[in-house]
Amino acid sequence: MTKQIMVGGLAVGGGAPVTIQSMCNTKTEDTGATIEQILRLEQAGCEIVRVTVPTPEAAEAVETIKNSIHIPLVADIHFDYRLAIAAAEHGADKIRINPGNIGGEDRVKAVVDCCRAHKVPIRIGVNGGSLEKELLAKYGRVTPEALVESALGHVALLEKFDFTDICISVKSSDVPLNMAAYRLLHERVDYPLHLGVTEAGTPSMGVLKSTIGIGGLLCEGIGDTMRVSLTADPVEEVYAAKRILRACGLRRSGVNLISCPTCGRTAYDMIPLAEELERRLEDCDKPITVAVMGCVVNGPGEASAADIGVAGGKGEGLIFRHGEVLYKVAQEKLLDALLDEIEKL
Repeated sequence: MTKQIMVGGLAVGGGAPVTIQSMCNTKTEDTGATIEQILRLEQAGCEIVRVTVPTPEAAEAVETIKNSIHIPLVADIHFDYRLAIAAAEHGADKIRINPGNIGGEDRVKAVVDCCRAHKVPIRIGVNGGSLEKELLAKYGRVTPEALVESALGHVALLEKFDFTDICISVKSSDVPLNMAAYRLLHERVDYPLHLGVTEAGTPSMGVLKSTIGIGGLLCEGIGDTMRVSLTADPVEEVYAAKRILRACGLRRSGVNLISCPTCGRTAYDMIPLAEELERRLEDCDKPITVAVMGCVVNGPGEASAADIGVAGGKGEGLIFRHGEVLYKVAQEKLLDALLDEIEKL
């Protein structure tokens, strides 16, 4: 079990549930737009949110944003150690830095001292695209060993100043490399790990990469918090993360939608119904299993574990519960009938 840190009032690691993160794509200085986006992220199920802090004005904006939202706020810092200090002083709940790019040890110590004083943890964020030149020279390319060595070097630097309120990420856009790095890091440290596949791309491929690269590790018991990085509205990252956690059996809240792949026995337009049902149930937090099955012959039996389900036939379909047929309904009313039954559960 990993060490537990507190990000605001939220526990990360130490057996706490895996938390969902996302990052704003607004200008942090535009507090109105940033707050509006974070509130949408909260509604979608985001539990920790990160904003970029590239300027003193952005660091100052952290306080206004923090006072207007309901989830922990992380400040993302690159190069200027003074911005890390300012963000912590203005209420950031966590600082994300790469200690190797903010200057000498005196600057790292200044950040550590400030974070300790304000009880702010630090995420060491190592990225395959910005690995130190000496490590690239040593290993010849980005490797799992190079990523982990970089992370451990940064950890040692923070530990040198008696700071252990640490979370670590070692992200790469190469999924197998990414997974190998996290496995290796998991063997070497007991700090909580922030999972992600960086630069995963648009939702069509990015969700697939993240499902493999994050979900695979979660199924092995590796990882304490996660961000699905997508070239999309950040809300899509949150929905994808929720789906990954459900698929890994780590979230029991929300609907588990199961549906058959269709075959020649399918007698109704099932695919649009399943897609629309998934969309309508995205924000439903009932811990239930809902089935959409292709035929009335095998559907109820194959989905007998479902709390409620539908199976289609010629002109009409069945609504069933745990394999037992409740009633028949006209095809055009199947979706509404199923939603009515879900509402009753």
